[in-house]
Amino acid sequence: MKWWIRCISILGLIPLIADSFQVRYNGDQMLQLLPRDFEQVHFLRQLVENDWIDLWRPQILEGIQPQGEVHARVPASALGTVRGELEKRAIQYNVLTENIQDLLDSQVQREDKQPFNVHSYTKYHPMEEIYQWMEQMKESYKELVTQHLLGITYQKRPMYYLKISRKSDQPKKIIWMDCGIHAREWIAPAFCQWFVKEVLETYTADPQTDRFLRHIDFYVLPVLNIDGYIYSWTTDRLWRKSMSPCDNSTCFGTDLNRNFDSQWCSVGASRNCCSNTHCGSAPESEPETIAVATFLRDHLQDTLCYLTIHSYGQLILTPYGYTNTTAYNHKEMMTLGEKAADALERKHGTKFKVGPSSWILYYSSGSSRDWASDVRIDFSYTFELRDNGTHQFLLPADQIQPTCEETMAAVTTIIEHVHDKHFPNSSPTIVALWSVVLTPCLLSMYFVDSL
Repeated sequence: MKWWIRCISILGLIPLIADSFQVRYNGDQMLQLLPRDFEQVHFLRQLVENDWIDLWRPQILEGIQPQGEVHARVPASALGTVRGELEKRAIQYNVLTENIQDLLDSQVQREDKQPFNVHSYTKYHPMEEIYQWMEQMKESYKELVTQHLLGITYQKRPMYYLKISRKSDQPKKIIWMDCGIHAREWIAPAFCQWFVKEVLETYTADPQTDRFLRHIDFYVLPVLNIDGYIYSWTTDRLWRKSMSPCDNSTCFGTDLNRNFDSQWCSVGASRNCCSNTHCGSAPESEPETIAVATFLRDHLQDTLCYLTIHSYGQLILTPYGYTNTTAYNHKEMMTLGEKAADALERKHGTKFKVGPSSWILYYSSGSSRDWASDVRIDFSYTFELRDNGTHQFLLPADQIQPTCEETMAAVTTIIEHVHDKHFPNSSPTIVALWSVVLTPCLLSMYFVDSL
C-alpha cells in the first residue's frame, strides 16, 4: 500500500457509515416548484436570497424563470413557513423527497453492506478506494496503463490521472475525460471508473476499441475535486465545492467549474464565498483548476476532445454557458451530440437534451467546457447524468450500471466520430471484424460436437 493511502487511513478519512456524517438533513424536503409568472419568480428568488430554501436546479437565481422547473431543498425548520407561503401565493409545488436524510442514510448504508472490493463497478467508492483502484489498474494492465501526477490539491492530496495508451512509433492524439468536479456528484467518478474498465476489457476483443487506441490515448482523471469529494464522504454528503478558504469569511470552498478563465465570474457565478457558485478570487485561483488547465494548454495541439462528467439533469451540454453566441463548430457539435443522445436512449430508454447551457439549462461562466472550446479544443462536452430529480445527487447504487452503460454508448459515439474525422482511413479490417463474429460460432460448434 502506498504511503499516502496509509496516511489517509491514519488521519481517519475513510469512514463509510452513515453515522460519520456531521451535517444532517433530518426532515428536510426536496420540492419541485413551478412559478407561473414573474411575480412568483421574484418571490422564489427572495426565498433563496434570504436562505429560506437551498436552490439546486437551476443553480443560479437568474435561472428561475416563469414556467421553468425549480428544485430546492427546504430545511425542516423552515418547511411549514415556506409551504404556507407557497400555498398563499398559489405557487404550484410537488414534494420530490419527503426526508432527504432518509434517502442519504439508505444510500450510505447500502454501501456499508457491500464487501470491500475496489473492482466493484456497481458501488460508489470513497477516495482511498479509488486511489487503490488506480494502482491496481496500472499493475494489471502494464502494457496499456500508466499513472501520472497532474497536480496537488489545496489540502495537499495528489491528483492522479490514468493514461491508456497502446505503444506506437507514430505521434498520437489525446481525448481527455475528467469526473467529480463537484463533490456530491458521486455517479461521475463511478462513470470514469466504468469507462476505464470498458476500454481495458474490450481492447483485445473489439476491433473498434483497438482501432481507437492505434491513434488516440485516453487521459482519465477520476476525481478532479478530491478534497471536496472526501468531505462529501466524511462530513457533508451534499457538499459541492472545493475546500479552499476565503478571506474574512467563515464560509469556504470554490465551485471549480466556475473558476476557469472563460468569461470568469461574468454571469451565473458569485463572488460570495458562501454561495455554491463561488467563482474563486481570480481565474484559475485554485490549484485543481490550474492543474487541469496547465496540462491541456501544454497539449493543445494534440487534444481532440474534452469530456467532463457531472450530474444531475440528463443533458449533453455544448459551449457556451456565458453567451447566446455559439461555438465555431456548433452545428457539428449539435449533430454529434444528438447522435450520442440517440445512442444513449437506445440502451435503456433514458432521454437526454442536447445544446448549449445558455439555451437549455442556465447562464454560467468560467466552466471547463467553455474554456476548452475557447482555447480551440474542437469537441468539448459536459455530460449531466441521471436523474431528473427523483434522487437528485443521491442516485442509488443500483442505477450505477444502467447509467454507465447508457453513458458509455454516448461517449463511444463521440469518440468514434472524433477518431474517424482525424483518421478516416483506419476502419477495422475485414479479417478483424470476421474474427469477432466467427470465433464465438466456431467455439460453439466445437463444444456441441464434443458432447
